[in-house]
Amino acid sequence: MRKVYTHAKLVTMATDVYASDGYSCQDNQSIAVEDGKIVALGHDAEVLDWPSQSLNGKLVTPGFIDSHTHLVFAGNRAGEFEQRLNGVPYQTIAAQGGGILSTVKATRAASEATLLELAVPRANALIRDGVTTIEIKSGYGLTLEDELKMLRVAKSIDQHLPVNVSTTLLAAHALPPEYRNDADSYIDFVCHTMIPAAAEQQLADAVDVFCENIAFSVEQAERVFAAANAHGLKIKAHTEQLSDLGGSVAAAKAGALSVDHIEYLSEADVQVLAEYDTVATLLPGAFYFLRETQQPPIAALRESRVPMALATDFNPGTSPFASLTLMMNMASTLFGLTPKENLYGVTRHAAQALGLSHKGQIAVGFDADLAVWDCETPAELSYMVATAPLLGRIVNGDWYDEQGVRG
Repeated sequence: MRKVYTHAKLVTMATDVYASDGYSCQDNQSIAVEDGKIVALGHDAEVLDWPSQSLNGKLVTPGFIDSHTHLVFAGNRAGEFEQRLNGVPYQTIAAQGGGILSTVKATRAASEATLLELAVPRANALIRDGVTTIEIKSGYGLTLEDELKMLRVAKSIDQHLPVNVSTTLLAAHALPPEYRNDADSYIDFVCHTMIPAAAEQQLADAVDVFCENIAFSVEQAERVFAAANAHGLKIKAHTEQLSDLGGSVAAAKAGALSVDHIEYLSEADVQVLAEYDTVATLLPGAFYFLRETQQPPIAALRESRVPMALATDFNPGTSPFASLTLMMNMASTLFGLTPKENLYGVTRHAAQALGLSHKGQIAVGFDADLAVWDCETPAELSYMVATAPLLGRIVNGDWYDEQGVRG
């Protein structure tokens, strides 16, 4: 397929966040795509005698990338939300069968068809917000059968919607009831059974672990990282969300693409992320929903030039938000990120957080995944929420309107 998109106002993200060129608007530009790739820009694209479509001078950015979601699950935890607001302690809710294990119970009971039916509207909400690539984690099955079931559902979403999907095995998300008080045995099962199966069946691109006092220790996380590396899977990690445990450093040294949450990351450990070129993924939705007060070390991350990605962390318990533009606004109001940092966080840096070197920029050789917006400046994408400025997306070179209909 060959096509030239003309009369575009490009924001390319093709230089790093500390330069100005990648964030500045380039008027009246053309983009030539062939077989899903950008093959020419500007005058080089205009001289091609290919079918063309005018973008009418609208703002064009790389397609948004949501690099951290828990999109596939069953059940609903609105009741727990209400209980907490009425003063019921989390320990009481958990003792009543609530918390993450309530989602595990519902997800285990759901068929693949049911999980897909539930996941598609959630993915559609992200699509309407300019997203062209979604990372989806497992982690609500916690058995071999149910974790693989979740990954199969996640991988099938791109067969139903115009969106790219990256999958992550998060079996080390919580301790299942079958392994109560025996976390080491469960980690052995994750390392020796789940990770090999997910790799062999090509269901996961990466492996993740929740390294925290309420989940798994640094030593247990390191065993998961080693197993992932042994089976050729990328590494990501939930770290330093609730305490400074040292999981971010362990993950970075193991070759992790990103460490996510990191509210309690020390300034000294920021240097380690810089040394190992590890992305810091910020999740302001969870910070907001849990009414946290400990902010990530933004100033230290900037000073050390650690790339900062932004993601929704969409999940039923701590971040029930399917909007990256909302996360961009929250990142500014809660963490002090600039609109420029936000846009890099959902494009170029989000691609880096997933190891997708061919996405997140408008440049020759990159995937033709773009978002077209009805606004004048990229700052507006962080400024207003729920005003639906998206006019359409270009996914793998093909045009889709704001409702995801191919044109």
